[in-house]
Amino acid sequence: MPLSATAPVPLSATAPVPLSAAALVSLQAQAASHDAATPPLEIEVGGARLQLLSERAAFLPEHRTLLVADAHIGKAQSFRGLGVPVPGGTTVAMLQRLSRAIARTQAQRVVFLGDLLHSARARAPATWAAVADWRACHEALELTLVRGNHDLHAGDPPAAWRITCVAEPWPLGPLALAHHPQTLPGSYVLAGHVHPAVVLGGGRHGRLRLPCFHFAPGLGLLPAFGEFTGMHTLPQQPDHRIYVVADDEVRAVTRPQHPAHPARPIPSR
Repeated sequence: MPLSATAPVPLSATAPVPLSAAALVSLQAQAASHDAATPPLEIEVGGARLQLLSERAAFLPEHRTLLVADAHIGKAQSFRGLGVPVPGGTTVAMLQRLSRAIARTQAQRVVFLGDLLHSARARAPATWAAVADWRACHEALELTLVRGNHDLHAGDPPAAWRITCVAEPWPLGPLALAHHPQTLPGSYVLAGHVHPAVVLGGGRHGRLRLPCFHFAPGLGLLPAFGEFTGMHTLPQQPDHRIYVVADDEVRAVTRPQHPAHPARPIPSR
């Protein structure tokens, strides 16, 4: 069954530009028009309204809270420190996308669902300066980190970032916010960790592997927010809801995954 009348398109690749207060103000102005053209896709989970954004984040309007999973700040820097040649500018590009999501939703709080920092090697001066500049442009924004496995190794973020760090699961209304996938009696869990993806297409037309939001009974998984992260294809059951992120849209997937890509166990990451 086709995804929609129009086929999904690959994610756009935007070259990062230097981060500054002026650039972020301009970005927020652009976001207002972007929001009018591509409104978020709203669903209901666990009795709560949840808006799915093409920035690979989700928004809880009743709580004015933006949810971001697996930012992995400094991952590219960590790899370069090990001698692996990887692209630069990923932190700046990610922070720009985060500013766009905040501007679109007018969020008053951001909750990071674990793995904000990738590793201790992520603590490079350029990375720290980029985040500090971003934080200065969002002084009134409340930030909360639900610690994930990478955060336990990387350590809590600097005090100057003013991020409240909490253990999982963290209750918010009818929901429980976590990093690791889990189920809790009486709460619907929203988590990260897995970097969920879905495979679309097949045959002569080729296949696309794209990030997605994956909702099962009692548990919803957000796509990885970071610019330099892998993806993992999950099994799809009849009672699962899958929403793919393709370019600047979020679309419901109404067909099973391609049989050439069987699901694998959830990685430990």
